[in-house]
Amino acid sequence: MVEGTRRFRVAAAYSDVRAALDYLKTNSVDIILLDIEMPGIDGITALPDVIAAGKGAKVLIVSSAAEQGAAVTVQALALGAADTLVKPGIGAFGGRFAEVLEERLSRLLEAHVHPVPEPVLPAHAEPAAVAHHPHYQFPVQAPDNFDLVAIGASTGGIHALSQLLRAIPASFRVPILVTQHLPVSFMSYFATQLAVLGGRPCEVATDRMRIRPGRIIVAPGDAHMRVVRMSDGAAIRLTHEKASSGCMPSVDPMFESVAEVFGARALGVVLSGMGRDGCEGAKDLIDAGAKVLAQDRASSVVWGMPGAVANAGRVSAILPPDEIGRLIARGGGGA
Repeated sequence: MVEGTRRFRVAAAYSDVRAALDYLKTNSVDIILLDIEMPGIDGITALPDVIAAGKGAKVLIVSSAAEQGAAVTVQALALGAADTLVKPGIGAFGGRFAEVLEERLSRLLEAHVHPVPEPVLPAHAEPAAVAHHPHYQFPVQAPDNFDLVAIGASTGGIHALSQLLRAIPASFRVPILVTQHLPVSFMSYFATQLAVLGGRPCEVATDRMRIRPGRIIVAPGDAHMRVVRMSDGAAIRLTHEKASSGCMPSVDPMFESVAEVFGARALGVVLSGMGRDGCEGAKDLIDAGAKVLAQDRASSVVWGMPGAVANAGRVSAILPPDEIGRLIARGGGGA
């Protein structure tokens, strides 16, 4: 199927992970297709070594185990897989698998094929300490006195989230909201994973859920997560309107409502993801006096969402996810 496309060719194919790792010692590829159920070392166990050996190659998990296994899929994404795809079976994709495969492969190379214009330095940024990025320089100051962290992510975002959360100590009390593009069936396991990674309770949002210190709340897969002001704090409202990004859930409504309720005492974060979701909401946050942090291109699976925010000049800093986590930990206060 790969050879049948005009854009891609197979460099090598192995049924054994060790042979593939030996090949990658002396050869470079753009994308690695990895099964989970294989003789010898399984794909999940091998994934970290495959990512390291790939030297920047995107890893696409193609496995029948991904069909109904939210646990397997989320685990693979948390370990650094760029995406997952169900291996073709009876009725899978209605015979369209080759087309779907080519589409996924093309998406993973999207950020590298299209040149990204140099970001505009935000007018609100102050000439403070400078973080040295491979291509850009942005002022970086630990944001302070924020009462809420709102994070938006998509493709590649689960791995970035895991790195970010690991850098934040369990003693951190500021509530964290997460909108991650995932199917509804994955959300319960995703929340469980984030609770382990973040060392704090994590729940899938329900309508009118109160936002409390020391907790993570994730948007359900079938509704936008908005924030509303209450007499004794803030709460979640779930809505289903069409978002400008076309995503459900969308980062934009979350950012927009957070800006309305928390104003300058909010912090927005945009992690790896395809498209522009979060860019309009980032403007609302910046206009309200809040800070917005974006993941850097080098560590992103797809620099679509963070790149859109950066190019629009709506960021306070561009950093790898672990550095974003450390910055959040240093500046958190007020909740």
